[in-house]
Amino acid sequence: MSSEFNFSEFLIKAHKANASDLHFREGKAPSLRIDGRILRTAMPPLNEQDIQNILEIIAKKDVLEKIKISNNIDFTYEMHDFSRYRVNFCKDLGLPKLTLRVIPYNIPTIAELKLPEYLEELTKFNNGIILVTGPTGSGKSTTLASLIDLINKRQQKHIITIEDPVEFLYTDKKSLITQRGLGVDIDTFASGVKYALRQDPDVILVGEIRDKETLEAAVEASETGHLVLSTMHTNSCVQTLNRILGFFEDKSSSLVVQRVVNTLRAVVSQKLLPKTDGGLAVAVEIMTATPAISDYLIKGKFEDVYVLMQRSKTSSLVTMNSSIYKLFKHGVISNETALEYSDNKVELEQMLRGIFHGAKNMTDNDLI
Repeated sequence: MSSEFNFSEFLIKAHKANASDLHFREGKAPSLRIDGRILRTAMPPLNEQDIQNILEIIAKKDVLEKIKISNNIDFTYEMHDFSRYRVNFCKDLGLPKLTLRVIPYNIPTIAELKLPEYLEELTKFNNGIILVTGPTGSGKSTTLASLIDLINKRQQKHIITIEDPVEFLYTDKKSLITQRGLGVDIDTFASGVKYALRQDPDVILVGEIRDKETLEAAVEASETGHLVLSTMHTNSCVQTLNRILGFFEDKSSSLVVQRVVNTLRAVVSQKLLPKTDGGLAVAVEIMTATPAISDYLIKGKFEDVYVLMQRSKTSSLVTMNSSIYKLFKHGVISNETALEYSDNKVELEQMLRGIFHGAKNMTDNDLI
């Protein structure tokens, strides 16, 4: 490796700077993501040998062999007694690139993540599907890990995780935990869920619902008395519902809608917003499948679902704008940031000006 660049030393410095992601690409200087923003270092560009040396440090022999024949592969790397990383290897204009996402050793609690306390209630379901959604880098995996660890601390369950790759490592507490990695222990998410049903599970964590087969497997698992937790790359609860139905050719099929609605317990959508004093704050939208919500879902009245969420004064139904508004109200984020991250800017502008029909009567207890 070039004398100007020391990989292990770079990881330590990145850790001290609270970087969440690290980027290494041949021909470019290393970059970091800190507080949601990409920062390019002033270091010399990495050369081919630099990247090869990094790979020899972080990748096992079988992974190195796969890299020779693949343009995209995920795996994990652990710097013992320091940190774990989820690694993606890909090609950028034909040149190798590595992206490392930091995975904390200690799983943070709901309170430490400053997530709504109501999310703890979701761990009390014995069956059904709970989805945590949001864009890449919004903390979905960390939220799921926090929920899983809460079950682990409080309930005597068998929890099976199916991930690509395995990220957080759990220690058995009250629960027994089995962790399986895609491409190592199982072939696909769908087959992982299928075989998990033969392994006496109570709770199944599926890293991501990417396709119809995985969704169908999750629905079947929940219908047979298991709690399934998973993620999707969608920006809101209503968008998640549209995405789910989009997996099926016949979206009007009452049987498909009925099965999904009957098994859906809650959708949690989250975003990370830059704080005025540095760092990131989490904004959370919550849609719990109440009888009224379920009725609207079955009828395909998604706009009415959002209206119910707007009007709700409970912690089980909260819009993203309500969550963003609370952060602004308490001075956590700026007016500009609030509007930048809102998907319904007209509504939020009304809330910020105090003229939105539901905003004037809002109290801290009404907002998540």
